[in-house]
Amino acid sequence: MAAKRFFDDSDNDPVLPANLQQKRVKTSKLSFASVIKEVLTLNFMENLSSTLEPMIRRVVHEEVEDAIRRNQRSLTRTPSLRIQGAIDEPPSFQLVFSQKLALPIFTGTKILDSDNRHLQILLIDPTTSCRTSLPYPIKIEIVVLDGDFPPGGDLDRWNIREFDENVLRERAGKRPLLAGELCVTMRDGLCTFGELEFTDNSSWIRSRKFRLGARVVHGSSSGGGGGGDSQVRIRPAMTEEAFIVKDHRGELYKKHYPPALHDEVWRLEKIGKGGAFHRKLSAQGIRTVQDFLKLSVVDPLKLKKILGINMSEKMWEVTLKHAWTCEKGTKMYISRGPNFEIFLNPVCQVIKAVINGQVYATRDLNMVLKTFIQRLVKDAYANWSTLDEVDGHVNETALLSMGDQFVGQPYPIRHGALLTDGSNSVNPNQTNGHSNCQQVEYNNDEWDINCSYLCNTPIEPTGRYFPEASPEDDLP
Repeated sequence: MAAKRFFDDSDNDPVLPANLQQKRVKTSKLSFASVIKEVLTLNFMENLSSTLEPMIRRVVHEEVEDAIRRNQRSLTRTPSLRIQGAIDEPPSFQLVFSQKLALPIFTGTKILDSDNRHLQILLIDPTTSCRTSLPYPIKIEIVVLDGDFPPGGDLDRWNIREFDENVLRERAGKRPLLAGELCVTMRDGLCTFGELEFTDNSSWIRSRKFRLGARVVHGSSSGGGGGGDSQVRIRPAMTEEAFIVKDHRGELYKKHYPPALHDEVWRLEKIGKGGAFHRKLSAQGIRTVQDFLKLSVVDPLKLKKILGINMSEKMWEVTLKHAWTCEKGTKMYISRGPNFEIFLNPVCQVIKAVINGQVYATRDLNMVLKTFIQRLVKDAYANWSTLDEVDGHVNETALLSMGDQFVGQPYPIRHGALLTDGSNSVNPNQTNGHSNCQQVEYNNDEWDINCSYLCNTPIEPTGRYFPEASPEDDLP
């Protein structure tokens, strides 16, 4: 009977070979390590899942709620604003500038309209051209456009894509083209921009001109109400005229539109500051626009002679037309004598004449009286500083009108001979009662007789005068 085998903790099995015993021990150890690893991995994943699951649920829940809120707002908000997108798609409304711009414009100076007020934008109905409004406010921004836009100068045929493509940006290294209040809120179909000014001139683009435009800021609608998928199309505004923006250094030499009576004479077109015309006029004591106009009324040929042959007829008409756009105010100047009173406006035109206590109208004047009054006007001009100055309404209908050939003329350019005979029965010494008055020689050679000294309503200018630049301008 074989002996009973007892359990032995030893790794050595006397029955098995040594190499098999080592393999058996190695296999047992690897299996145990794998089990432990698997157990630890399983526990880690379970713990991780239990930890991440609440976090993931919370994030997903928040994102879903946020998406729902966004969709709800898009469904309940007011109708979105969209500027006209295609030229064949008529706009619902249109933006327009209320007035033209005041020209010229210089860098660093306020941009104003023709009434010297801040720029205003109106919302109109294009079918009626009447001002309208929206039930909610909108944002309007002002931009600078290329002066060549729209092509061919057709202000009706353009679309929003072309409008946006022609919005100008500042040059590299320069400040934004426009400075000031560039965005405002429109309410009740009207908005007013505050101070605006250009920071750069327009000489760097091909057209050398700018336009101003105004458009709705995308996504600027606010307020409740509305609904549905209807869309409001608003066409941008654009100034009718393209304009040059000059450097502010040129402002010191700019012309005034309209000029004032007290402005220096070089503020008139074709007369440059320090130029030949300016020097000639100053040498003859003609320093202001008022001096220029007075002599043009009393003796236009003398004025043209002072300017010389370099002042062409075309230049003369441009200068004179510009001068006559000035505001003459309400002052009157009275020339008195023993038996007469002559009422003159600030440029030496007759408002009315009182002779021997009687006020004379044109139909009541015979040739002798016209000759007499004309001499009184020249005498008053020669002694202007001695006239009595009073406030009055100089724009009233003149009692003494000009000749028929000048009725309807905005300013006296051509002066026809009204009187040809210098002799008359009126005593020339009864011309003025002023003491220490300059003696005036009356003869037809020195005194070019004309009717421009007689004021008439048509001579008062209406509107402004904005001539184009010309290479014939007087240069220093």
